[in-house]
Amino acid sequence: MYLLKYGSISAAIVVGLYAVLIGLLTTSNFQAHVVYLHKIQMTWFKDLNVPEGFGFLRNQVTPFSINSPSGEKLYAWHILPVELYRHNEAVLLSESSGFASDFTKKHAFKLLRDDADALLVIHMHGAAGTVGSGYRVPNYRALSAGKPDKIHVLTFDYGGFGRSRGQPTERSVCLDAVTVVHWALRVANVPPSRIIIFGQSLGTAVSLAVAEHFALQSPPIVFAGHVLVAPFVDVATLMATYKVAGTIPLLSPVANIPPFFNYLKRYIRDHWSSKDRIADYIHANEANGEKYQITIIHAEDDYDIPWTHSKELYWHAVNATRAAGVSPGELEEVMDDGKKCLGPAGTVFEWKTENGAIREEILKTGLHDVIMGNPIVTLAVMRIFTAVNPDIGTREG
Repeated sequence: MYLLKYGSISAAIVVGLYAVLIGLLTTSNFQAHVVYLHKIQMTWFKDLNVPEGFGFLRNQVTPFSINSPSGEKLYAWHILPVELYRHNEAVLLSESSGFASDFTKKHAFKLLRDDADALLVIHMHGAAGTVGSGYRVPNYRALSAGKPDKIHVLTFDYGGFGRSRGQPTERSVCLDAVTVVHWALRVANVPPSRIIIFGQSLGTAVSLAVAEHFALQSPPIVFAGHVLVAPFVDVATLMATYKVAGTIPLLSPVANIPPFFNYLKRYIRDHWSSKDRIADYIHANEANGEKYQITIIHAEDDYDIPWTHSKELYWHAVNATRAAGVSPGELEEVMDDGKKCLGPAGTVFEWKTENGAIREEILKTGLHDVIMGNPIVTLAVMRIFTAVNPDIGTREG
């Protein structure tokens, strides 16, 4: 009886706390902290203006800011590829280090702007942390490793993250990302054919918002390609499958009660519907005859965002390539015939049209963040760049 009594009390407390959590999730402010985790810095004891503290060479990284239409400044890092750094080491070492009030006067900027063969990966990070957090630093190295004399990386913090002021919302984060891309196009003068947009986790949703925005311009602007690592379908689906630390379910217990879950979905402020944006992007490119490339990468052991999100997102992408659509069953049959099984390395499948290529790579291992520094990312970047210009893979710097 004693154990039963206190067991019941404990269960009641757990249920009560969960009910409070559900209630808080209906408020915009609490939702923002759950979706973006922007107050979790993960670089508290390091100075972002001293990139050497993150393992970079002196002046390999230039911290600077980009003016946002909102009047705020977006904090950014420009990262030189190591071989290009080696060729320019003497000049770079002669300059002052740290935050650049005018990045355009730096030698690193000129190496990006003035090289007609320079390539750029614009990096859009996930929730929580800053440009220097966790596995993002090895991710930058993986992005440029395939062409270490040519591939620059530009990364930034959305408003409300790190040193970028503001409060993140779907609209503000999309505006921040578009602002950074405009900087690359107009200030650094890098043409879209030499730009890849890379996104991981939340950054994949941001990347697709950017892709859709520019593809719908007149005339359309389409980049060399997009690499999406650990994407999600939309916020509602993510909340239904997400587990805190991979163990504590967020809304999956109530997701099995459709009427209640549908009621809760009415309170979602930022929807981040990647499934709709990827479809709109592909519809636009197919209609305009624009060439496009998308690579989706996910690990089966990702306990933050289940890899099934990529499976569903991939169908939405393929479905958008045909006016009559492609049923899930039809796609499954085609994939059964054309999918490459790589054993412990996972599987690869590519859907091609006259205009585009949509590639899905599902790895057996890689977790949610570790995968970012793996060679699979390097190869994805090089595959896209060389598809746009085959000479890139062979030309000497």
